[in-house]
Amino acid sequence: MKFKVLIIDDEDCIREVFSALLEEKDYRVEEADTGNGGIDIIRKFHPDIILLDMNLPDISGMEVLSFVKESNIPAEVIIITAYGTIKNAVEATRLGAYDYLQKPVDNDELLLVVSRALEVKRLQREVEELRNELSSRYQFSNIIGTSSRMNSIFQMMAKISRVEGTVLITGESGTGKELVARAIHYNSTRSDKPFVVVNCGAIPKDLIESEFFGHLKGAFTDAKTEKTGKFELANHGTIFLDEIGDLSPEAQVKLLRAIGEKEIVKVGGSKTIPIDVRVIAATNQSLEELVKEGKFREDLFWRLAVLSLHLPPLRERNADIALLCDYFIKKFNKSLDKKIKGVSSECMELLKKYTWPGNVRELESVLYEAMVLSNGLWIDEEDLPARITEAESYEPDDPIGLGKPLHETIQRIAENVERKMIRRALKETGGNRTRAAKMLGISRKTLFNKMTQYELKKPNSTKSSDQSKASGIPAEKA
Repeated sequence: MKFKVLIIDDEDCIREVFSALLEEKDYRVEEADTGNGGIDIIRKFHPDIILLDMNLPDISGMEVLSFVKESNIPAEVIIITAYGTIKNAVEATRLGAYDYLQKPVDNDELLLVVSRALEVKRLQREVEELRNELSSRYQFSNIIGTSSRMNSIFQMMAKISRVEGTVLITGESGTGKELVARAIHYNSTRSDKPFVVVNCGAIPKDLIESEFFGHLKGAFTDAKTEKTGKFELANHGTIFLDEIGDLSPEAQVKLLRAIGEKEIVKVGGSKTIPIDVRVIAATNQSLEELVKEGKFREDLFWRLAVLSLHLPPLRERNADIALLCDYFIKKFNKSLDKKIKGVSSECMELLKKYTWPGNVRELESVLYEAMVLSNGLWIDEEDLPARITEAESYEPDDPIGLGKPLHETIQRIAENVERKMIRRALKETGGNRTRAAKMLGISRKTLFNKMTQYELKKPNSTKSSDQSKASGIPAEKA
C-alpha cells in the first residue's frame, strides 16, 4: 500500500521539487497552493503526511494544523518554514506537528523526516490494529456458552465492565478466569490502557514486593538497575492478580495499602508514587475459608470482593460442551490443516458424562489430541483418551444412588461396568466381535445385542456417512 503525502505551499517550484522527490520514492502525492484548498484535499485524499507551509495566501499554516488536530485526522504534519517564522514552527510542534524543516529544504533531510514520520504512522497503525484485535477477541460473545449459568455470568460481566470497583473472580482451574478478566477490561473505559497480569503463586515470596512496586538501584544485593513494578506498568489500566490466595501475609499488607491509598513506594525508596489502577483478582481457593483459618486478611478480602463473580465448572454447564467443541474444532482445523466436521453423537455423550476436573482447558487439550489422532471427518470414541471413555457419569445430586431403590442402583452400576468391559474388549481385539465375545465369555449374538443396547460401535470401523454421524445413527454393522 502506497503512503499518501499532501504538499500545501504557495510556491510552485517547491511543490514541483517535493513532488518529484516523493513520487520517485513511490509515494502518492497531491498538491495545494492555499490553506483552504489543502483542507478540501485533506477531506478527500486522507493523507498520511502533510508538508505544510506556515505562510499561505489565504489562511495561516497554524489554522490548517488546528483543523487537522481538532478534526482528529490521523496525519503527521511536517511544517515548512522560513527563517523568520521558526518561532511559529516551534509552537506548531508543541501543538502537535511532527517536526519542522527550514527553507531552503535539503532534499535528503526532507526524505529522512518524511520516512521517520511514516514509521511513526506505521507503528500507530499497528498499535491500533492490535488494540482492535484484542478488543474483538475479548468481546463477551467470544466467551462460549448459552447455558443459563453462563447467561447470568455475561449479564454480570456487562455490569461490572461499566463501573470501577475491584473484582474478585473465583472458580476452579481451567474455568477461564483470566479470559473473563480480559473481557471485563477490554469492554471498560480503560480498554485502551494496559492490562498487566501477575501470577501471585509463581513469584518467590522475597521478590513479591519488588514485582508489585518495583525497586531502586542498590535496594538489595541483586538490584543492579532500577525496576518498574507491575502496578506502575498498569497505571490508568487494569492489573490482574491471579492466584491471589497464594500471597504471603506480608505481601497482603503491602497490597492492602496500595489498593486502599492508591499509591506505592518502590523497594529501597521513600517517595510515594500515585497510581490509578483497577484491580481484578482471581483464585481457585475459598478466600472465606482462608480468612477463617487466619491465612488471608479479612480487610483485604473485602477490598478485593467489592464485586464478585463465580465461574461454574464445566460439569455444571455441560449444555455448553457442544458449542465449545465446535469452537475448538474450527480453531484446530486451521492449525492442524484438517477438515474435521465435528464430534459423533456417541462421542458427544461421553464428553457430556465426563466430570472435567480440568474444565474448559482440559476439554481443549482432549480435542486437540483427538484431532491429531483422528483419521476421519468426525471425532469418534476411539479418538478419546481412556480416562473419558471409561469414566463414570457425573451425578451431582445422587452420586451413589441413595434415595433410589437398591436394585436400580445395582443395575445402573452393573450396566456401566458391562459397557466398559465390552468397549475395552472391542478395542483390544481391533473390533473383531468373535474374539471379543470369546474374551468376555459370551456368545457373538449376546455381544451384538449388548452393543445395540449400549449403542456401541466397533473401534476403527469404516466410518458411516456424514448424515449418520450427525444424527448418531450407528455405523453399518459387520
